[in-house]
Amino acid sequence: MTDATDFYLLEESLTDEQREVQLRVRTFANEQVAPIINDYWDRAEFPFELVPKLAGLGVVGTTIEGYGCPGMDRLSSALVSMEMSRVDGSVNTFLSVQSGLTMGSINLLGSEEQKNRWLPRMANLDAIGSFALTEPDHGSDSVGLETSARRDGDSYILNGKKRWIGNASFADVVVIWARDEADGKVKGFVMEKNADGTYPQGYQAEVITGKVGKRAILQPDITITNLRIPAENVLVDSKGFRDVSRVLMATRGNASWEALGHAMAAYEAALAYSLQRRQFGKQIAGFQLVQNKLANMLAELTAMQLICFRITNLQEAGKLTGPMSSMAKMHTAKKARWICSEARDMLGGNGLLLEYQVARHMTDMEVVYTYEGTDSIQSLLIGREITGINALKGE
Repeated sequence: MTDATDFYLLEESLTDEQREVQLRVRTFANEQVAPIINDYWDRAEFPFELVPKLAGLGVVGTTIEGYGCPGMDRLSSALVSMEMSRVDGSVNTFLSVQSGLTMGSINLLGSEEQKNRWLPRMANLDAIGSFALTEPDHGSDSVGLETSARRDGDSYILNGKKRWIGNASFADVVVIWARDEADGKVKGFVMEKNADGTYPQGYQAEVITGKVGKRAILQPDITITNLRIPAENVLVDSKGFRDVSRVLMATRGNASWEALGHAMAAYEAALAYSLQRRQFGKQIAGFQLVQNKLANMLAELTAMQLICFRITNLQEAGKLTGPMSSMAKMHTAKKARWICSEARDMLGGNGLLLEYQVARHMTDMEVVYTYEGTDSIQSLLIGREITGINALKGE
């Protein structure tokens, strides 16, 4: 964290190793991502030129131990998300899908043979991953997914549709979640590209266009029609939606840290702008209304930091619960969205221009506010914990 945003001196609690990871990612993001990302974001294209550079950054796989992965602690992994999002949310999403969701599924639920088959290549970004869970009719209600899998000899035949699946138009390895027709259980099926780099027959990915946020990450609709996947590619420990939840639980805190990164960027941009922008004969930072905005933005940002640090410590200790994660996501996403909006207001018309950064973070936060559970859904999960009544089902 920079002095401008580390008001409660939380950086002092970091170990030397954690500081090194933070500085390494911050330097990379500032020097490699920041100079090019506005152009890619504006054109709604993914910056493939960054992939080999990201491989050399040494963060892919984050907390996974062995298989060529860095084996970071939880806080170091969280700092990767924060620092990358502080410069760009699309690149952070690419890394999160790769490391947390796809590699995380394989590491948590795969056999030793499956881990050795896929994880080392993915750690080097020689193979890109994707995580296909969300469906057109099952966003918040992901447990009701309808994609089906039917056993046919030594293979499974999959049919269904998926939506908003990051990396899925170019991924080499796609973890597809489908319901086994034999027992009704949700399982993870790993689809691989053919040896010639094409996709197997029955897999079609069409990139969603017209997005106003996260424009530099490609998120397709997937149509799956009689897609054949070898039975040996079923993740051996995926035996129901509870196992999907284990993967999601392991990565859930990342959305809060991403929100923190976007909020930091917006606050820093607003502060810097207020010190150089002059109106009515003086810096706007000298006006009472502007100082009031900055003070309140920093207060909310600091509260977000405290929540993020605490949930990561709880996760490291094995004490983090689903409702705790829900509260963190609900609060940080809401406050980061507000901070970005306040920063945009302080910049006036310039706040609408990509060159001033705030507009990109503001619209990317609209995405973060929705994914990994909307504000409303998170509140109901917390409400269920508080009251013991499941309002999601009207019980």
